[in-house]
Amino acid sequence: MARTIPIFTDTRPSLSAPLEFRVSPPLALYVHVPWCVQKCPYCDFNSHEAGETIPEREYVDALIADLQSALPLIWGRPVVSVFFGGGTPSLLSPAAIDELLAAFRALAMLAPDAEITLEANPGTVEAEKFAGFRAAGVNRLSLGIQSFNDAHLKALGRVHDAAEARLAAQLAGEHFETFNLDLMYGLPGQTLAQALSDVEAALSLSPTHLSCYQLTLEPNTRFAAFPPELPEGDLCADMQEAIEARLAAAGFANYETSAFAQPGRQCKHNLNYWYFGDYLGIGAGAHSKLTLHDRVLRQMRHKHPKAYLDNIRRGNAVQEHNEVEAASLPFEFMMNALRLADGFHPSLFEARTAHSLHTILPQLNAAKAEGLLEVGPEKIAPTLKGRRFLNVLLERFL
Repeated sequence: MARTIPIFTDTRPSLSAPLEFRVSPPLALYVHVPWCVQKCPYCDFNSHEAGETIPEREYVDALIADLQSALPLIWGRPVVSVFFGGGTPSLLSPAAIDELLAAFRALAMLAPDAEITLEANPGTVEAEKFAGFRAAGVNRLSLGIQSFNDAHLKALGRVHDAAEARLAAQLAGEHFETFNLDLMYGLPGQTLAQALSDVEAALSLSPTHLSCYQLTLEPNTRFAAFPPELPEGDLCADMQEAIEARLAAAGFANYETSAFAQPGRQCKHNLNYWYFGDYLGIGAGAHSKLTLHDRVLRQMRHKHPKAYLDNIRRGNAVQEHNEVEAASLPFEFMMNALRLADGFHPSLFEARTAHSLHTILPQLNAAKAEGLLEVGPEKIAPTLKGRRFLNVLLERFL
């Protein structure tokens, strides 16, 4: 018979009690660059086709002004990571990235060992900038490869081909000790052998991190309006299992639902999200989650690039600003932390939500009884079944 865990024997405090955060979570900085060469038909991110040029000078000034306006909310807190996302941040010049990072160091407490990631697409124009990005201070590159199969890249509406993808990954390896390749599976017309072929091609390029996720049809995308024929569910499940097995054999730990890393090469920025840390988002449509001593705030910047730039000039970058309901914090924490294969230490729940773990005791016990969750004094983590049926597991905490 399993030993009873003594930490879950107390009575349940109320979720409506006043919040008190004793320690601030780690703080990350997210920088959104909203332009792409071409909008992909599956993409539901805040991205807009760039046209011939983007207003780089105006946007860099706006990002710096945006950060300056947010400083009172983060004053005195070190920034542990920076992530340039999009869109396609590599459309910015290395000089622009250099200027932004210099401003971040001057205005905020950017940690000397901060992880600084920049997303890039494999077109040759962006690839030629990699040395400049590294010189500017970027120390981690994330490449949106998606596939090494020309037919599948065409079906996805990508603007690069397989040869450009390989060249970009090779250059990433030359300039960055740490780099990620994004891959998708469950593509239109894709077979299991083709999905594994993409993984083999990626491994041959020696990345330190891989993101492998299934293509899904998101609302308000071209694929949602005109859905392609995708592999059926059982085949996609076979692809997922085969990819996980192959990457495990190659020494990659599946530390998060769709993230695989060599030892010590996990993405620190994304780990901070999943551990329910704080993040300040600047740029068009960027989101923030910031913990104050008695509440958690969420913000969203103006979404359309023109609206964002217009409102920055008026001194009003934030479009939406709201306080997270105290009763919602336990579910929001679990929704993030249970994506991690290793789960979390029980003490982290109270640190991040200002609620005692006993407030969710019935849900923990129920999920454990169903074989979805491992519950112990040092770790709470999804079981293999819980990872396979993550949505079912998370429903227990709604």
